[in-house]
Amino acid sequence: MIKIAIADDHPLVINGLHHILGNCADMEVTGSYANGSELLKGIAKVQPDVLLLDIQMPGQTGDELAEIISVQYPAIKMLALTNQDNVYYIKNMLRKGVHGYILKTSKEEILLEAIRTVYRGEQYLESSLKDKVVQDTLQAKKQLSADPILSRREKDVLQLISLNLTSQQVADKLFISKRTVDNHRLSLMMKLGAKNVAALVKKAIQLGLIE
Repeated sequence: MIKIAIADDHPLVINGLHHILGNCADMEVTGSYANGSELLKGIAKVQPDVLLLDIQMPGQTGDELAEIISVQYPAIKMLALTNQDNVYYIKNMLRKGVHGYILKTSKEEILLEAIRTVYRGEQYLESSLKDKVVQDTLQAKKQLSADPILSRREKDVLQLISLNLTSQQVADKLFISKRTVDNHRLSLMMKLGAKNVAALVKKAIQLGLIE
């Protein structure tokens, strides 16, 4: 019996997963949690074999939680279940210790296959996502020696980030949404090969993109 925990802040998603997993003879749901605090408290009491982990949740984000869980509970196999198909998110979650990555739009059989695969200790990526990662890696190699090409909006966001402004503050100044700023930041980090904001700013200064 595969013991499964669910971390997601959308009741409809949780109910849907309970319905799907409840019909599987080899699976049982040991708990469902709407935020990081609930999740960490819950798995401290009942440790699952597999954790279905959303990326965007209230409080601690999925990548922050993955990093904590991979250290404190290395036996738990984490499977990112999200709407985010951006390559940066995929690579970031894999770096943080998740064993698989699938989308919430996946078919039921893909979800079940992914759960059983990571339970066995193997890595699982949907074929469409795997193709994206491969293409991104090849593209990155081609652009390795070339100067990054930034859009005007990316340059604006980069300049404000270098002033140590938060995403919300940048959004307010540019009259765009915080999510748009976050997407631009992720794009900048990918283009400049930076793992965090500090490295992003440092690289931008080295390339003469900001003063």
